[in-house]
Amino acid sequence: MPYSPLRPYAPALNALGMIVMIFGLLMLFPLAVSAVLDDGAALAYDKAILVTFLGGLLLWICTRSPRRDLRVHDGFLLVAAAWVVLPVFGALPLLAYLPALSFTEAYFEAASGLTATGATVLTGLDALPTSINLWRTFMHWIGGMGVLVLVVAILPLLGIGGRQLFKAEVPTPMKETSLTPRITETAKGLWLTYSLLTVGCGFSLWFAGLSPWDAVIHAFSITGLGGFSNKDDSLGYFHNFNVEMVAIVFALASALNFATHYMALSRRSLKPYLYDPEIPFFFGVLIFSIAMLTLYLFNYGAHTDLATTLRYVAFHVVSISTSLGLATYDYTQWPMFAQLWILFLGSFIACSGSAGGGIKMMRAIILYKQVLREIVRSLHPNAVRPVRLGRQTVSESVLHAVLGFSFMYMVSIVTLTLILSATGLELITAFSAVVACLNNTGPGLDAVGPAFNYQSMTGFQTWLLSFTMILGRLEIFTLLVVMTPTFWRR
Repeated sequence: MPYSPLRPYAPALNALGMIVMIFGLLMLFPLAVSAVLDDGAALAYDKAILVTFLGGLLLWICTRSPRRDLRVHDGFLLVAAAWVVLPVFGALPLLAYLPALSFTEAYFEAASGLTATGATVLTGLDALPTSINLWRTFMHWIGGMGVLVLVVAILPLLGIGGRQLFKAEVPTPMKETSLTPRITETAKGLWLTYSLLTVGCGFSLWFAGLSPWDAVIHAFSITGLGGFSNKDDSLGYFHNFNVEMVAIVFALASALNFATHYMALSRRSLKPYLYDPEIPFFFGVLIFSIAMLTLYLFNYGAHTDLATTLRYVAFHVVSISTSLGLATYDYTQWPMFAQLWILFLGSFIACSGSAGGGIKMMRAIILYKQVLREIVRSLHPNAVRPVRLGRQTVSESVLHAVLGFSFMYMVSIVTLTLILSATGLELITAFSAVVACLNNTGPGLDAVGPAFNYQSMTGFQTWLLSFTMILGRLEIFTLLVVMTPTFWRR
């Protein structure tokens, strides 16, 4: 290509064009569903697919250059650009079918879908065509593991390597290890595991009492830990205990490291679960929280009996902490302590390499052990006490990275909450909206609780929360790196 200011970024932009084209082809799935069900939304997909594919093709043609593997800068740029650009195209079917929807609202909805957040600005979900609700949750499924991890299995076939892309997209500790010798095989293995889990969830929901399409829609939502539903009352619409239990089981499975699932599946052994250092903390904190909140709310008189209290507490502790975000009850009716507790859990419960959000259990464990080490050092300055995670010693560089990430996580929450508060939003609503979007949980507290949605937000507030969802999905640093002047210096 002739020299231009964009030439240094041509490999990343060229790959982005391919990703956009593939994303457009994924819309054929809801289009086929719309055609089969004759739900009236087919024309919306026709337009969206045409615009998306041609847009990607044009970008691909305009940035063609001598091919080379993606470098570190290319990986960061491609990941950040994809998560910012794809919601634009993901919003097209919504804009085409819902002309009253503004672009700001449609972008928010698509960003919420692709980041597997589940915050929505739509009402009247029960009346929407099946294919539209399917597209919303299908975006969860695409984004749950990361659309770029899917594409990294395809890029090598097109002459572009994907290792830097994979390392920029996948959270710690999977950046440091590959499950198989080739990065393509790793991505394929993870997606195979993810797909099998989705199929299992869909059939389980169907057997539990949901209609086939309700089961498919919620299977995408649950395994992607997204939280969109095709009902305004979320999963509570069905009043089905068996469905709730299925949701709990598969939300827990999706919040575990998919690398552990893949190794257990490939080796046909449960030993990988025994050796995963996150799992004891993961289940330990959840069991403690469920037991504690059940006794607390029963004593408070929140529900009529202990069994009912346990049912609602167990579901919402798992749903909010894993960043699933589906609801069966308006938990903002609980005392503020219980509301804040489950919102707090969503900050760290999900394991690394899972579909969940937050700082991840791995980092929380490292922070906890680092604090213990500092306490011991205060008492015994000469003691040698390395931080261990399972059988491995955590290096000082990893400790510094975790501390840096945790600091930026807290700074992001405080800064974004203050900005939202400055726009006139009530403090609890502002704080919980930021935490829910940064953790990719979806529902927050007060005006953005499960009984409401984000429709009341102003345009600026909506864009800020869209940015917050993408920031959380890319675990802060991937997006911030691209926003620094140093990144753009040649």
